[in-house]
Amino acid sequence: MSILVVADPWDGLDPRIDATVGLVAAAQDLGVPVLLCTPADLSVTGGRVRARATQVELGPRARGNDHRWVVGTPWFRTSPSRRLDVAADTDLVLLRIDPPVDGRYLHTTYLLDLVEAAGTRVVNRPEGVRALHEKVTALLFPDLCPETLVSADPDEVRRFVARTGAAVIKPVDGFGGLDVWLLRDDEAATSLVASATGGGARHVIAQEYLPAVTAGNKRLFLLDGEVIGAVLRRPDDRDFRIGAPCAVARVDEDDRRIVAALAPLLARHGIAMAGLDVIGGRLIEVNLTCPGGMSKTDALLGTDLSGTYLRRLLGVAVHHPSQQKEMAQP
Repeated sequence: MSILVVADPWDGLDPRIDATVGLVAAAQDLGVPVLLCTPADLSVTGGRVRARATQVELGPRARGNDHRWVVGTPWFRTSPSRRLDVAADTDLVLLRIDPPVDGRYLHTTYLLDLVEAAGTRVVNRPEGVRALHEKVTALLFPDLCPETLVSADPDEVRRFVARTGAAVIKPVDGFGGLDVWLLRDDEAATSLVASATGGGARHVIAQEYLPAVTAGNKRLFLLDGEVIGAVLRRPDDRDFRIGAPCAVARVDEDDRRIVAALAPLLARHGIAMAGLDVIGGRLIEVNLTCPGGMSKTDALLGTDLSGTYLRRLLGVAVHHPSQQKEMAQP
């Protein structure tokens, strides 16, 4: 049994907090070899997807005093790269490229469609990553969300801020808290909206500011539509944006209602791993391209979210009719 992880360049990841590193560590704990490649390492010959991949071995790591793992230097080793037939030589492919879903990302999903068609499971399913947008998918359920506007028109966004009194503005294709602003109905709002929309050339999402965020933004970790964990994240005193995980979150009736509404859609599109962001019982975002937060939560709280994901996904893969294969050798 082996796993192929299609990710951004490995040496650019932060092993103290990165969720993909956490998943690889969980696989290593299970004794499952992990092979790595980037999108540029994929090719197709004779209808078969090939990868120039390298096996990775993580060094020791331990929980620290917060949400970060303590790792050594170097924190990983790799074997010489080799070419493999992805569907024939691996049992599970993890698509773990960071957003945005740009041309490179889309081209990768089309290649991985061929892997899935050949019988090897890809998580998350490439078709689902294309079909469901992290920030817009939540708007399919407007009754679950705060008041929201998607627009490139500065005047329309400015009126929204004036009507709500305060709004969080973020680019439609943004991620990781980049270019996320809190706008209030004051003299600075007009110029800030013009900047955020690029003078009307770029769509943004404007969302009613929820004061309940001070009590925490809840991340619900979903696996095949089931909540396997939840954690609270609170804004820093000097920054309205959400910070690192800080405490276990209680899953309440509002959370269960949100999950029940989304689960059929996620299942239909093969989104096995997802992270739902919820503030005050309102759905904010559906993280599905490269859902994270598990490794930070495991480090902080001593949970095993990464291991839970891997064990369940490998259990599905082992029973896939096309996946009774021998372990790939480095």
